[in-house]
Amino acid sequence: MSMKEHVNAFLASLAQQASPATVDAYRRDLAVFMSYLEKQEITDWRRLDAGLIKRFLGQERSRGLAPRSLARRRAALSRFVEELVHHQVLTHNPVKLIRTPRQPQHLPRPVDVDQLSRFLDTPHDGSPLALRDQAMLELLYSCGLRLAELASLDRDSLDTRRVRVVGKGSKPRQVPLGGRARQALNAWQRVRGQLADNEEPALFVGLKGKRLGHRAIQLRLAKTAIERGLPEHLHPHRLRHSFASHLLESSQDLRAVQELLGHANLSTTQVYTRLDWQHLASVYDSAHPRARRRSDTSHDDPVI
Repeated sequence: MSMKEHVNAFLASLAQQASPATVDAYRRDLAVFMSYLEKQEITDWRRLDAGLIKRFLGQERSRGLAPRSLARRRAALSRFVEELVHHQVLTHNPVKLIRTPRQPQHLPRPVDVDQLSRFLDTPHDGSPLALRDQAMLELLYSCGLRLAELASLDRDSLDTRRVRVVGKGSKPRQVPLGGRARQALNAWQRVRGQLADNEEPALFVGLKGKRLGHRAIQLRLAKTAIERGLPEHLHPHRLRHSFASHLLESSQDLRAVQELLGHANLSTTQVYTRLDWQHLASVYDSAHPRARRRSDTSHDDPVI
């Protein structure tokens, strides 16, 4: 196989387990890398080494690429080269020798809970599109779904009390369905037939009766926010972040929020929800049997 064929085979395999957005991002990253290799007159994967990877990432940094984009470039390369190792094209993965670029944490600020409630309760015109958009809004906030998870929902993904989604890494999970979200979904499903026939599996469809795409969902949310007078930009990830933050503030149950968000690691949830050190310290002080100081300090052992 040629180098280009190896890349195409990798992307085809990736498409079976990753979201379309991830595949598109990796395709762009690998295209940039292939262009770099072409300029270096490299035509054999066996010439890959840590120095070459480092020079490539250094060039991208000098072009002004943000740390987050650099990190994704490295991740795309590492995953691809790991596939080359798996197929015995290479004996090891030199990308693993390169540190992931340090990146600042720019998390979206959650929408104020009262402001968000007023926004969701704002009356609409009752049209099929308005009912669809209301159902998407309620579902994003009620279940903390990712954009890709919402877009991929089918009609049979819904149960009376839960919604079944496929998250990152093709990991399935079930999320409880809140009462307001259930009402909004029932209202949408009653009029969905005006836009799509029964053979279309997608839960959310557009005017042509086909599955609503990622960009269309983002635009509809932003447009609805403007129409309802929300004084800030609204996008799916802000609703997911608001879901996590508001739930954590009320429950203080980090593990439960982790499960609902579909995070593989608890540390991801801790960063995502901006759980501050003061809260962690107070939980530790109140819960750990060896954390509390004894009220009578006269019997403390002397310092030696």
